[in-house]
Amino acid sequence: MQTAKNPVMRIDSHQHFWVYDPNVHSWMNEEMAVIQKDFLPQNLKPHFDVLGFDGCVAIQASQSEAENSFLLSLAEKHSFVKGVVGWIDLQSKDISDRLDFYTHFPKIKGFRHILQDEPDIDLMLRPTFLNGISKLKDFGYTYDILIFPQHLANAFILAKTFPNQLFVIDHLAKPNIKMGEIDQWKKDLQNIASLDNVHCKISGMVTEAEWNNWKTEDFTPYIETVLESFGIERVMYGSDWPVCTLSASYENVLGITQNFFSKLSPDEQESFFGRNASRFYNLEIG
Repeated sequence: MQTAKNPVMRIDSHQHFWVYDPNVHSWMNEEMAVIQKDFLPQNLKPHFDVLGFDGCVAIQASQSEAENSFLLSLAEKHSFVKGVVGWIDLQSKDISDRLDFYTHFPKIKGFRHILQDEPDIDLMLRPTFLNGISKLKDFGYTYDILIFPQHLANAFILAKTFPNQLFVIDHLAKPNIKMGEIDQWKKDLQNIASLDNVHCKISGMVTEAEWNNWKTEDFTPYIETVLESFGIERVMYGSDWPVCTLSASYENVLGITQNFFSKLSPDEQESFFGRNASRFYNLEIG
């Protein structure tokens, strides 16, 4: 007698919400006018309803604890927002107290710092930063690594220092797809993928390609590298909506990965499009 298979949620592991404020969202330069407006759950839900997604993980887009409160308020009102990756000052002397505070909010699943924009490429290896990272596992939190390829060597040291801490690399570490640069990125990505505690989001690719002039095959060698390096159990789908709309619609972004993963088994597709994110972020099903 066969037992019924547990349903697998289809999860977007990486997207953002914001009420646009040029002072808060100063990273949106003049080329990004199309996203200089409000993006909220009611703007994302229609895509999910059509495309069959059950939920998402909302990722911080500004570096303040006010961002956490904002995202949590949205998650409270919209049940499809299954988890939040917020921001916290990892270098704070009272980091443990702040982490303990967030244990009262079950939808906070982890934290992220916008390392890619830090002038100091070695910030992630500072003793104060490492101390903050060292506290995360005690409270059950994950850490999203937002970096460029030149940061991968330091990210390897970071992740190797804490083998029991779960890490996920956002956006493949942003390889220069527009220029077809792959060799050094591939070498460094394979290196960090050798650490079992590191996962990778296949997300954010269209904005690293030539905006509005990319081809689906542009992404194939990068997706192949990630899948070969991490394996099917340590990769997850993310749209990077609404940032992706600088270069593509939500449907276009999904189509890139669906086209690639259609050759894999149904079980492997379920892992990529939902199961892995649900497990990594410990999302509640139902």
